[in-house]
Amino acid sequence: MGGRLTTHVLDLSRGIPAAGMLIELRRFSELGEAALIVSVVTNSDGRTESPLLAGDLLLEGEYELLFAVGAYYRSDPIIQLESLFLDRVPVRFHIENSQMAYHVPLLVAPGGYSTYRGS
Repeated sequence: MGGRLTTHVLDLSRGIPAAGMLIELRRFSELGEAALIVSVVTNSDGRTESPLLAGDLLLEGEYELLFAVGAYYRSDPIIQLESLFLDRVPVRFHIENSQMAYHVPLLVAPGGYSTYRGS
């Protein structure tokens, strides 16, 4: 059956899902070279429509999710920011077992973020 990799983004500044945020997933080779695997945009629930990787496509190794936080906040007409601290938030992690589920959420606000390995 195989594992899966999922994510979601919550906008802590407003207490809502971060809809419309661009997320890129990269996998790193043993030489440290990054290859873009997928580029997606979050839906109205702050999630992707399907897992980023699943089954045989989820390989063991080093990955990075790159969240376009700055573009998300700049595109929101409700939020009036004089300056924006965050632009792109990278989350680098390691897949040790391709048969397991990995969930990497991002909790974000204009001035900071948090992440963890979810379930």
